[in-house]
Amino acid sequence: MDKPVVVIGIGEIGSVFARGFMRLGYPIVPVTREMDPSIVAKEVSEPELVVLAVAEKELQATLVSLPECWRDRVVLLQNELLPRDWSAHLSAQPTVISVWFEKKRGMDSKVVIDSPVYGPFSKLLKEALGSLAIPVTELPSEEALQFELVLKNLYILTTNIAGLEVGGDVRTLWLEHHELACEVAGDIFDIQEYLLGQTVDRMALIEGLLHAFDGDPEHTCMGRSAPARLKRALLIADEAQLDVATLRRIAAAG
Repeated sequence: MDKPVVVIGIGEIGSVFARGFMRLGYPIVPVTREMDPSIVAKEVSEPELVVLAVAEKELQATLVSLPECWRDRVVLLQNELLPRDWSAHLSAQPTVISVWFEKKRGMDSKVVIDSPVYGPFSKLLKEALGSLAIPVTELPSEEALQFELVLKNLYILTTNIAGLEVGGDVRTLWLEHHELACEVAGDIFDIQEYLLGQTVDRMALIEGLLHAFDGDPEHTCMGRSAPARLKRALLIADEAQLDVATLRRIAAAG
């Protein structure tokens, strides 16, 4: 029998990964927030890999509490993710996937575009999600991964924060509120560059953003987490002493 796959966080997205690995024949060891990972690790000290499917706000605490024997086989899939979020906790390169499919209760997975992945378990993730007809693209380098993570952050933050003001879907946002979308994206670029400590290719990222918009033009802009995303963005902007005038105006109006 194959080594088990540990899945920390069995929500909607975590359940998709679990199902994909089960289709490949891997036994699944779920870890819920009520469970102590260190106790589970005593029984499962050498899993095939460990999928961290917790929410963004829980990631740092989960990484801190991660048993040492699991740290060289981690898979990360959170939004608002950058290398700085894992570098202090993991000495080995984790496998990181930028998830571009939706999974809501009572519905099957809905693909927006291919989900890019980089790291030692990329091929296995591609096979697992491929068994569910979810397309995955393997990336060639850490630089390519960084680009994809910034792109996902740009998409999530721009649509959610602009959606707080105008609602609607991504097609309407771009066609009818183009100036707002560009202003919010500009503020997000400033924040991402501060977090990375380097400039990004803004033109290429806008092209990627439009590709994602085309993948699901009717995708709703404002999710439930939009106010929290705006609040986090402004905390980072304050730390970096960034202007982000459009984000501040939207926050003040809310």
